[in-house]
Amino acid sequence: MAKFEYIEWLLVWLLETKTFRFEWDAGNSTKNVLKHGVLQNEVEEVFKLGSALPIGIQVRPVIPEERLAIVGPTFENRMLIVVFTLRAGKIRPISVRPAHKKEKTQYEAILRKIAERI
Repeated sequence: MAKFEYIEWLLVWLLETKTFRFEWDAGNSTKNVLKHGVLQNEVEEVFKLGSALPIGIQVRPVIPEERLAIVGPTFENRMLIVVFTLRAGKIRPISVRPAHKKEKTQYEAILRKIAERI
C-alpha cells in the first residue's frame, strides 16, 4: 500500500485553482469503473466541488513521477480517494476508490477543526 506525506502547497493549490483540466488515458478512464464502480465524471467532481482535502505526496513506494492524493466528496456526497499526477498543468488521475469509513471520519474531523477556527 502506498504511503503519503502531507504537503501544505497541495491544500493551497486545491483552494486557489478555479478551473481544473484533466487528461485521461484509455486504461484509467475505464479501470476505476470496473474495479471500484467510480465514474470518470465523479473523479472530476471531487476537484470541482471545492471540498477536497489533501492527503499528500506519495513517499513509498518510491516512483519516478510525483503522485498526489486527495480525499473529497462528489456532487452526490460519495467520498472518494483520488491519486493523480500533474502533467503540463493537467490532472492525470491514476487511481480512484471509495473512501473507507476511517478515512471519511478523518475527513469530517478535519472539516470540524477548520470550522472551529473560522
